[in-house]
Amino acid sequence: MHTGAAPQAMQPATHQARFHQRWPELCDPHVRALAWLLYAPDLLAADAACWEGRIATLGPVSPAVAGWLHDLQYDPALNAALHAEMARQPSARLGRYAEKLLGFYLRQQDWLVAANLQVRNQGPTRETLGEFDFLVRSPDVEEQGGVVHWEFATKFYLLQARDACQADAFVGPNLADSLGRKMRKIMQQQLMLSAHPAAQAVLPASVIAARALVKGWLFYRHDQALALPAAMGIAPDHCRGFWGDIQFLQERDDAAARYVLLPRLSWLAPARLSLPEGLTLEQLLLRLETLFRADHSPVLVARCHLSETPEPELLETARGFVVPSDWEQRAATTLQHAIVQV
Repeated sequence: MHTGAAPQAMQPATHQARFHQRWPELCDPHVRALAWLLYAPDLLAADAACWEGRIATLGPVSPAVAGWLHDLQYDPALNAALHAEMARQPSARLGRYAEKLLGFYLRQQDWLVAANLQVRNQGPTRETLGEFDFLVRSPDVEEQGGVVHWEFATKFYLLQARDACQADAFVGPNLADSLGRKMRKIMQQQLMLSAHPAAQAVLPASVIAARALVKGWLFYRHDQALALPAAMGIAPDHCRGFWGDIQFLQERDDAAARYVLLPRLSWLAPARLSLPEGLTLEQLLLRLETLFRADHSPVLVARCHLSETPEPELLETARGFVVPSDWEQRAATTLQHAIVQV
């Protein structure tokens, strides 16, 4: 069983390579996705002044948790329990999928007090005021008889502006969201939920602290290796990808590469696939042209290479959003509107 991380000097350059090296035995898609949630660097820097100490982190994966992930892959009963949990009330929303994975882990570790706990208005309308993603036990607050509120998010943003100086420059692929807007909502609204009088009716214990746990990937135009200002509060080791149009993809093609269109629920962990699932660049371009004729949304693509194993597989080496021709202009317009509103 592989439980130890590679020495610092031997760490591979990309997150994909580090993930494949760290978890070579994991092939179940749910187990790999959960391993990614636990192992991947946080999207936000917990010590950045802009977050005022309100960022949660899971910390490094311990040998005990690494062993548990191995058992989750190979123990039939434990693996069946995971699959049963994921099959219960299935959702096409990636955020909900990630929440269920993390909830399963927290429950198994006996950290979970409550998940998806709704707060409703106590008046006749009973409308929902908000929801606690997770209430967890924590050694630093248990002696105070309280719990910690975690607001959990798994986000994917593309850097639209070349000169990034604010979080609103990172926009979602569908342009309905930005990193700045999401974090303002979390910090100013969602983490304040326990202060609402209606929350007292459902809370099992007092909330001693409220923090955001944020995982995800950030994507840079034409794979530019930009260093972001520390004041933005983004972790320097965050997971990175590229974005560009079809022409950029053609210019960066590698004859040995194979490509995979990643469905939304496969966006978390680096891809590990069988050989027949890979597409040549020519096949990929035909698929993209068909997709863009029907929908003007970016498509997440994984570039893969053959593994050097007795039974070769496709392992993701890079990933990026391929965008339709008008996406960049639409993104620029969205960014301008966001700047005006802030």
